[in-house]
Amino acid sequence: MSALNKAHKMTNTEYLRQHLLKACGYTEVAQSLPALNSLLRSEWSDTFEQLMHNRMVMGAFRYGLLHAAGKVNYDRVEAMIGRLQEFQQTGNTELLVDVANLCLLEFEEGRHPLKHFKAHDDRAHVKIKQ
Repeated sequence: MSALNKAHKMTNTEYLRQHLLKACGYTEVAQSLPALNSLLRSEWSDTFEQLMHNRMVMGAFRYGLLHAAGKVNYDRVEAMIGRLQEFQQTGNTELLVDVANLCLLEFEEGRHPLKHFKAHDDRAHVKIKQ
C-alpha cells in the first residue's frame, strides 16, 4: 500500500477508484463504499426480483418457455418503450417490472442482427432531476 493510501486510510481499490474518477474528469469523488458483502445485500430489491420472477412464470403460460424452440419473435423493444411511456403518465410500477422482464427476454432471446455484449463506460449517466 502506498504512503498516500496509508495517509488517507484507503484500500487499494478505493485509491484506484478515486484516481480513475479524477482522471476521467469527475470533480466530485464519490465517498468510500461499504464492503462488497454489504453492497451485495443492499444494492438489490428482492421485492422487484420476486415480482419479475412471478410474471416470468405467468408469461411462460402465455408466451412459451424461455428459450423454447420455435418461439414467436416478439417486438419487445417497442413494447418496452410503450410501457415506459405509460409509466411516465401513470406511475404504475408494475410497468417497470414488465420493462425489466422484456429487457431480460430481449437479452436472452433477442434476434437483433448486431446483438452483442461489450462492457464499457460510455459516460452516459443518469442526470440529477431539478
